[in-house]
Amino acid sequence: MYSRLIALLNISLVLFSVSCKKAVNDNSGVIISAPDSTVIREIRKPVLLYGIPADSFELVPGHVKPNGILSEILVKHGVSMQEIDQVIRNSRSVFDVRNIRSGNNYILFCEKDSDARARYMVYEQDLSTCYVFSFNDSLNITPVRKKSESLIKYASATIETSLWYAMKAEGLHPSLVNELSEIFSWTVDFFGLQKGDNFKVIYEERFIDSKSLGIFRIYGAQFNRAGSSITAIPFIQEGKESFYDLEGNSLRKAFLKAPLQFSRISSRFSSGRMHPILRIVRPHYGVDYAAPIGTPVFSIGDGRIISTTTDDGSGRMVKIQHNSVYSTAYMHLSRFGAGIAPGVMVKQGDVIGYVGSSGLSTGPHLDFRFFKNEYPVDPLKIDAPSVEPVSKQNRMRFEKNKTVVLSLLGTFN
Repeated sequence: MYSRLIALLNISLVLFSVSCKKAVNDNSGVIISAPDSTVIREIRKPVLLYGIPADSFELVPGHVKPNGILSEILVKHGVSMQEIDQVIRNSRSVFDVRNIRSGNNYILFCEKDSDARARYMVYEQDLSTCYVFSFNDSLNITPVRKKSESLIKYASATIETSLWYAMKAEGLHPSLVNELSEIFSWTVDFFGLQKGDNFKVIYEERFIDSKSLGIFRIYGAQFNRAGSSITAIPFIQEGKESFYDLEGNSLRKAFLKAPLQFSRISSRFSSGRMHPILRIVRPHYGVDYAAPIGTPVFSIGDGRIISTTTDDGSGRMVKIQHNSVYSTAYMHLSRFGAGIAPGVMVKQGDVIGYVGSSGLSTGPHLDFRFFKNEYPVDPLKIDAPSVEPVSKQNRMRFEKNKTVVLSLLGTFN
């Protein structure tokens, strides 16, 4: 509105000048003096940064050095130790300066004179929170919370080598890998993905200053592999959101598909395999997952620890009884998980140990074994029953959700 007013005033002046010149020409005996030159200055609004008029100061950005302290930054910019101490005392309940982290960014607002004294310091604790240190009449620290914005996004990708590289090639946020692997961990064998397998997903990603805070929520997803398709429909039942297939069966199974994330299968279940160390052919009743030493190993289901042993062959091993039918074993561990001991109850996804190379082993890996009625079975061929299906009273509401999700997933390839 203000700029439009200035423009109208300028146009009026031009028209007035033209009319004066015309009057002089039409009335040669009458001289009408032109108006005094008038300068109309636009009053600029101050540029505010964190509530501070930034254009009134010299801005000095930097980052906290390793083992750096607040005084090292401020004293050389004219702030006394007494002022620093008073600011800290006045705002102890607001921010503990001992929480300042090396590598984090800050901006000093310094006076535009020879002293260049810092009047403010803005310290960025994380993407969403900054603290403004004031060294003026008021000596205090004020928190500034940045507002985040959410964007609903659609994404799809085709597997060439792995899920991770497919997402990286599409420029998707890394945390989306974790979200999808968690949703489909009971139904998709991520170690057996083939070239050409693909997925699509609708999700919400949050941002602050164009920087992603990660994935906030998945609104629907579909994974296509080996000619079959699995769709994940989010649905809240009994106050808890979970994901269900098109028939209303929970995607959460009684057992996880694998006891660790982002590894590769180095050896499969076999009735006759050449042992890499003993050099004899004998059965290998497990699946070997090659992974770096220290990689967390999860219990694939709820159960009770029945043994934690160490021997020359299996190395450090944990065995879990899941129910009257199923049990599992985790071998060649570098160490056991915290609190893991015989008799301890564990939940699905609990860390029971870490990948190692103990026992007869040629390198870091997990030998994972699955038993049904005490007989070894191929872990990759277990088809565990679904749990927590959509109840009858919630079926109509679920069908509405499903229709919306399928419609959205069908809008892109």
